[in-house]
Amino acid sequence: MQNPGEELVGEYLKHILGCDFVEYNLYTPNIQGEIDVVGINIKAKEVYICEVATHLITGLQYVKNNQPDNIERFYKKFVKNIRHVEECFPNHKARFMLWSPIVKDQSSNAKHNQRRDIKTIQDQILTEFGVEIEPIVNQKYLKCLSELRSYARNETKELKSPIMRLFQIEEYLLKHIERLER
Repeated sequence: MQNPGEELVGEYLKHILGCDFVEYNLYTPNIQGEIDVVGINIKAKEVYICEVATHLITGLQYVKNNQPDNIERFYKKFVKNIRHVEECFPNHKARFMLWSPIVKDQSSNAKHNQRRDIKTIQDQILTEFGVEIEPIVNQKYLKCLSELRSYARNETKELKSPIMRLFQIEEYLLKHIERLER
């Protein structure tokens, strides 16, 4: 079952990027593991491969043996994801994304810096595989949420996703209250 962070990403893939199919926690049998969210746009022959980390207090912070593990963890995940796409979607344009609402940017001299971790992951994957990882973090994440809210505001049919339905209720309620207060 997907978590709310993964559902937001899936809804963005459906409603904003036009994916026909979205799968959550896709098990990759030939390469052990799973991918958080995968979206497929059939007409455009695009596949979106998304890793999602929704940590609100600590930001993007994974730990292994009491040490930060962002770089190794996401490097391994994206290598696995790239191999899966090469095997299962050889004729599709692939977009690899890392979604995280809060990524802290500690000082440049800090031993651990979440923004720097993402840059390191991007550089390693680009150098080794020629693949770009698109971070959807902080302001860009907020922009994507705004796009989903705008979609919900303008949609008249009932949206099936609980998160999208909540956005729709909030947006329609705001319109209603504005009319009442005029």
